[in-house]
Amino acid sequence: MKPSLQTRLGQQLTLTPQLRQAIKLLQLSSIELELEINAAVDSNPLLEREEEEEESAPEPTIPNSDAPSEPSKADSDGEANALDETPHFEWDDDGQPRGNGSGDNYGDGDDRDEGTAAPQDLHAHLIWQLHLSHLGPRDLMIGEALIEAIGDEGYLDASIEDIQSLLASEFPAEADEIEAVLHLIQRFDPVGVGARSLSECLCVQLGLLSTDTPGLALARQICGQHLDVLAKHGAIKLAAQLKQCQEDIDTAIALLRSLDPKPGAQISPGETEFISPDAIAYRQGGVWKVATSASSQPRLGINRHYERLIGKSSRDDDSYLKAQLQEARWLIKSLETRADTLLRVAKAIVRQQSGFLEHGAQAMRPLTLREVAEELDLHESTISRATTRKYLRTPRGTFEFKYFFSSGITTDSGGGASATAIQAMLRTLIGAENPRAPHSDAKLAEILKAEGIPVARRTVAKYREGMNIPSSNERQRL
Repeated sequence: MKPSLQTRLGQQLTLTPQLRQAIKLLQLSSIELELEINAAVDSNPLLEREEEEEESAPEPTIPNSDAPSEPSKADSDGEANALDETPHFEWDDDGQPRGNGSGDNYGDGDDRDEGTAAPQDLHAHLIWQLHLSHLGPRDLMIGEALIEAIGDEGYLDASIEDIQSLLASEFPAEADEIEAVLHLIQRFDPVGVGARSLSECLCVQLGLLSTDTPGLALARQICGQHLDVLAKHGAIKLAAQLKQCQEDIDTAIALLRSLDPKPGAQISPGETEFISPDAIAYRQGGVWKVATSASSQPRLGINRHYERLIGKSSRDDDSYLKAQLQEARWLIKSLETRADTLLRVAKAIVRQQSGFLEHGAQAMRPLTLREVAEELDLHESTISRATTRKYLRTPRGTFEFKYFFSSGITTDSGGGASATAIQAMLRTLIGAENPRAPHSDAKLAEILKAEGIPVARRTVAKYREGMNIPSSNERQRL
């Protein structure tokens, strides 16, 4: 080939320390965020918590919002404008919002659902992402079989041949098909889940980093071919074997250590988690509005005493204080970005799912991460992080943001029905059936089809089992 020079224009994302911190904070729950902030305040003398102006429970705040004002007629005409207002309600001793006496309270007691969205385990988290991936029925079944074979630490506990045997009763699956779906699952959140070895797990995570990440090429080489040498003989012998300088080896090893060898452990099943809502949805003037809770944006500031010491201390102390000041500013900025992102996502959810807030689960519409990402001009992965273990308090209960996302089917009228809405309809139909002659799955499918929702009997059975409702034979009562 003849050598030649070419000019190419492209874009790429570089994971700067600030961006890494923002991503890390975004995916934390409110309780984990509080622990992270406590550790940062303890270790950084330039950071301090700002004192609240009042001793009473604070009102929810909206980042970068103006002072509260009474809603005008023009604001109540448009939902987008109304959602930007700060709420006018107080908090009681239990942290519940109280009505402001203007006509609309937080919610009527009769409309409140008793249940709350419980934290999901790893398999439910992956299944949720799988059904939002726009796959065909065949690939969905392959994906479900693969996810069922993933252990708690995130590794695939079955071989491709085992998955083929498992699917043999449904259809013959080629190894290439299974590998393709597995490749997709490995890039779900958490990244690297579904790997068959530590090497594959780390390589998948390295594959999503920017190409200009320091030590990336050497880290890939070590991860793919020399991980055992590193574990058995250490970095010095590995550097000699690869004929690389020790500094480059140390950079690559530091990059490998920053990865997660057990991605599934991020989502531990069965652990008790106390829920603190990150946002509040309430109705005022006939319009649904959103406000963030105080826990979603902790009040942090810069310690002015230590800041004034910069430039007046010794060289070492001055360098230390400057570094701590920069970290403090990054953390405060990242917290503001996190609160702003959560508020935008919560507003988008309330706009899209206002029918659920008004009429309940049967009015839930199909909603995907992509729709919200396009509306907010954000990446789908950002929406995924912002909806995981973040909770929205509504008059119908407290739900995880992910609860409002579900796949759906097209109805005969040309609209869409979400899986959540279909499940609510099934629960209503089963609750109203004759206990002596309960509806079979086929009969339930026929009723739904008559109402314009074309679902198969197998789909009805899947939803029924997902709601822990027994079959018609087990529901029959004399």
